[in-house]
Amino acid sequence: MNTTSTPTDRLGGKDEPSVRELVERATHTYIAQLQFRYFKDDPAAVAEMAQLRRGAGRRAHEIPELWGIDALEKLAELITKGKTDSGHREDAEEAVFLASTLWALHQQSRPGQDSHVRGKDLGGAVRALIRLKKAEATDEEDSTLRKRLVRVGTAESFQSVAVRLREIVMLLRTVPEPPPLDYARLAGQLYRWQDRSARAGVQREWGREFHLAASAPRTGKGKTPDAEKGDAIDPALGADEDGTYGGYAAGE
Repeated sequence: MNTTSTPTDRLGGKDEPSVRELVERATHTYIAQLQFRYFKDDPAAVAEMAQLRRGAGRRAHEIPELWGIDALEKLAELITKGKTDSGHREDAEEAVFLASTLWALHQQSRPGQDSHVRGKDLGGAVRALIRLKKAEATDEEDSTLRKRLVRVGTAESFQSVAVRLREIVMLLRTVPEPPPLDYARLAGQLYRWQDRSARAGVQREWGREFHLAASAPRTGKGKTPDAEKGDAIDPALGADEDGTYGGYAAGE
């Protein structure tokens, strides 16, 4: 499945934006504004980011003190005029919440370093981290970092995706200049992932991003291209000797 929305994802007529598009817009607007304030050392922004970090890897309903964050308010404003069912709204809220809290964790203690950069996808960020840590990985293709991405792709529940993405963000933070990530794009993917019929398409995107980054320029600020075809995420990766993938059974 590509990134176009299904008919049920539309808020109104065919010219109306999809819920996915609004999820990405709300996420980008919120993060861009908060990041700007954070770089200005705005005490309120610093405090808000500290609060957001407590929600990283959690579900939106689990952190009552974050129910009113501006990201969700912006999302509500964008979809208020449209007609969409509660299921789509809840999925949208979860996606915006998770992406925003993961960004806050990624950005922690790095004023002046943009952790949210449009066009920097998840697979590309993992590939970039592998290259930065290549001295620790004897075989790039079999590195533990690659297996971390596989674990995101094989997750069976949104809670598992949230926890595994948090693990990747924590790994990104282990280098002095962590590879940035497009958290708006990630939010859109997380929204689509919650639709069982769209999940395989999102998993393929994560795999394509990783594979395409292998041949992408290693320097420069160009965007990682969006592929329209490619392998599903690590279809050739076999289980470890104990029957797990990087220490975890598929679907855990």
